[in-house]
Amino acid sequence: MRSLLAGVRVIDFSWIGAGSYTTKILADLGADVIKIESSERLDTLRVTKPFKDSVPGVNRSGYFADRNSSKRSITLNVKDPRGLDMAKRLIADADLVTNNFTPGVMDKLGLGYDVARSLSDRIVYASMSMQGADGPEKKDLGYGLTIAALTGLQHMTGLPDREPAGTGTNYPDHIPNPGHTAFAILAALRHQRRTGRGQFIDLAQMEPTLAFIGPSLMNYMVNGVIESRQGNARPGHAPSGVYRCAGDDRWIAIEVCDDAQWESLASVLGLSVQAGWSGMAGRLQDREAIDAEISRRTATQDMGELMQALQDAGVPAGAVYDARDVVNDPQLEDRRHWVILNHLEVGPSTYNAPPYRFSNAHSEPSLPAPLLGQHTAEICRDLLGMNDAEIAELSAEGVLS
Repeated sequence: MRSLLAGVRVIDFSWIGAGSYTTKILADLGADVIKIESSERLDTLRVTKPFKDSVPGVNRSGYFADRNSSKRSITLNVKDPRGLDMAKRLIADADLVTNNFTPGVMDKLGLGYDVARSLSDRIVYASMSMQGADGPEKKDLGYGLTIAALTGLQHMTGLPDREPAGTGTNYPDHIPNPGHTAFAILAALRHQRRTGRGQFIDLAQMEPTLAFIGPSLMNYMVNGVIESRQGNARPGHAPSGVYRCAGDDRWIAIEVCDDAQWESLASVLGLSVQAGWSGMAGRLQDREAIDAEISRRTATQDMGELMQALQDAGVPAGAVYDARDVVNDPQLEDRRHWVILNHLEVGPSTYNAPPYRFSNAHSEPSLPAPLLGQHTAEICRDLLGMNDAEIAELSAEGVLS
């Protein structure tokens, strides 16, 4: 089957989380994403755990692999005039340039938007810094953790009587920022196809992350209420939480939204209920006592079996999966979510497929993550018209490193 973005070429200067995930989305859809790298300054993800067999190496990071499937890698020293010229030649024949540096970094390298536009009127240039290209804080450098803190997401996460705990993963890097940037890129590429003209895309990673706490922001803007941490409890619903099950670190999430669901929950678990618990107001008042009663019943039960029993009774419930459960989930297996690709250094490796399937198009990773500089010679030959002697000379002189 065809790939929907076949023929689109991306010169990718992005690295770490959000930028790499953005271009992974494009690459898995068939775009030729050429990742510009340097052995002198590695993409941080290349040296970030977990490593295959716990052996560190620039080609062994599972984190890097998952964010860089279907891409090609060239090592290029753009601080050398010859390397800079090669980068410009790649840009001149491309559709898209991407980076997630702070504003001004690409300009210092001699590869800012004005330069790219002078090379090609049709270039789409996507920049995804933390605070955007304008404003008093445009020079701020940030990562997923700091973005979560500054947007208020971290303030909302944790137990009511404890300090903000965070989400355990940098959600801005994995969901809102790559998704919004990829959407903007596709819109700009459509404009490029229709008009032959490019676009500069200025995305501030702070802003998509605000979508996570939209209702809380509205509550403040409309009512002046500053919402805070609720733990696992959902305001206005009781019971609502995560309860221990049988086994080591096994849990189930249960959410009761109305009185009928409460009656079903009480029946399945055989709860000893008080008369005042029949309505939501009474349950909210006695939330702690109800949670304790539920925990006594769930602690001896298998989380998967209990989840099924509660769902069959119409009670919203979900087993709290860990990595082993997710990798072996039959639903994901049936949808062919996990793709096995043979990585040149670490062998057969498991990759995430995109969450969408097309009726008549390819939509899964086609190549494992590249080794550092794996495609340098190939790109130099095929796209820059260089011969083997030229490539060897530039490699020896540190231009292709």
